[in-house]
Amino acid sequence: MRSTFMGLEASKRGLFTQQSALYTTGHNISNANTEGYSRQRVNMQTTLPYPGVGLNSPKTAGYIGTGVEATSVQRYRDQFVDRQFRQEENKLGYWTNQVQNLTQMEDILSEPSEYGLGQAFSEFWSSIQDVSTNPEDAAARKVAVQKAQHIADSFQYIDKQLKMVQSNIGNELNVSTAEINSLLKQIAEINRQVQASEPNGYVPNDLYDARDVLIDRLNEFVPVAFDRVPSGGNALDVAEGSYTVYYTTATGERVDLIDGRNYTQLNLIGNTGETVNGDNLNNLFSEFTYTELADYETHYRAAQDGIDMIVEGSLVYEDFTGFKGSIISMIDSFGHTNINGEPVGYYPNMLAKLDTLANVFATTFNEVHQQGYALKDNTSTTGLSMFESSVENTPISASNIKVIDEMMTDTSLFAASSKQGEEGNGNWALTLSNLQFKALTGEAQVGADGTNVIMTSDLDGATFESFYQSMIGQLAVDTREADTVRFNSETLKLTISNNRASMSSVSLDEEMTNMITFQQAYNANARMLTAIDEMLDKIINGLGRVGL
Repeated sequence: MRSTFMGLEASKRGLFTQQSALYTTGHNISNANTEGYSRQRVNMQTTLPYPGVGLNSPKTAGYIGTGVEATSVQRYRDQFVDRQFRQEENKLGYWTNQVQNLTQMEDILSEPSEYGLGQAFSEFWSSIQDVSTNPEDAAARKVAVQKAQHIADSFQYIDKQLKMVQSNIGNELNVSTAEINSLLKQIAEINRQVQASEPNGYVPNDLYDARDVLIDRLNEFVPVAFDRVPSGGNALDVAEGSYTVYYTTATGERVDLIDGRNYTQLNLIGNTGETVNGDNLNNLFSEFTYTELADYETHYRAAQDGIDMIVEGSLVYEDFTGFKGSIISMIDSFGHTNINGEPVGYYPNMLAKLDTLANVFATTFNEVHQQGYALKDNTSTTGLSMFESSVENTPISASNIKVIDEMMTDTSLFAASSKQGEEGNGNWALTLSNLQFKALTGEAQVGADGTNVIMTSDLDGATFESFYQSMIGQLAVDTREADTVRFNSETLKLTISNNRASMSSVSLDEEMTNMITFQQAYNANARMLTAIDEMLDKIINGLGRVGL
């Protein structure tokens, strides 16, 4: 015989279940604008019907339902879309950082403009042509020397500004590495909390969301993947377990960064063996070292005692292929050493080209200038150079090029004449001016008179102007490519993000509909309790009182 109070229990369960669903809806509405929050739902299922299975079970017309129960609270999440999002996040992080660094380089070079190095060259050659027409004019000579110093100042300014940005990138690299280490520690701490909750039958959805936000952020820096590890115990089927986060190198080697509550820490090491930062621009990236996996307490005690954690291994630049993330983009800009120990990177390469241009320009001009005759004591070649290094016993480079002090104080030392004793001869100044059109091949070239060696410097067959234009042109191409890929990646990420939001984000319209649905179901269960109560009242208080 069925229980008299069975209807009360079924309706009570309905009340509790609908109440849980209503509270979960309220939680969704409250977190409609919370970053990374995934909407949640209450999974409901019918309770075991009456009677149960067994030899002593009473015979009834059929199973009678006993109500509903909430089995779990589960979040809406699509792992496939998450994976796509993180891949684009990683790709976008790389190209966004690349565009930023290359754009800063373009702003420093400022070409074409009225104030760049190209304009300084143009004004210098023009001033020398003025000297060729008026070699005895002191003003023209002074202007030419001042324009030469202006070129030197332009080289030094560009070099200084490029190194300043490179230094900032180095400091940013250091800060980003610290942030990666912080993210690894936070994810491991959430893993610890998840491992403590799930075996007791709980599903910590909000911890899952917080962990996924950190994974998203980590993928912006470096591409990582993860495996789920069940927590065991009484964990529910919908429990997601802890994460083992790892990176796969170009050779397929797996490097675990997080294993449950244990995590590693990265250190950015340069080619000098010291930590990379913006203070030493010669200390280019060489490798990421990573420590052994350990829990928070172990890392904390080691830090307090001043003990270095054991280094488990290292990742070199060649280990990063395909998706790279913003940390590798910074390394590409700041610079790293290749397998031959040579410096590679946007800023080191640009600085090296700038040094080459400054050195070849100064060396070539000096070589030709020394063969001309000055206005003062022009009975022999001057033997003077126009440019020199401001640092003793150091080759001329963009950072140290300057006009010699004697030339700055006595402009009559400028060699404008091609022959002895001809103060009005400005042919050699014209020869100097025509250097702008000479292709520098490294082979000795002779002058028009067949005796004077004009130059032996090498720019791979380029002129000063064409070499500089190739530098600017290549930078423009690289920046345009980076900006195009960044735009495409940003567009694709937006599409994937919208797909992700359609699955996981809170829709207030939908939640309002759910709220009304669960509220009406709650009211109906309450009304059912009232009806059963009236029935029981009739049985308890009304039976046996006929006629009353």
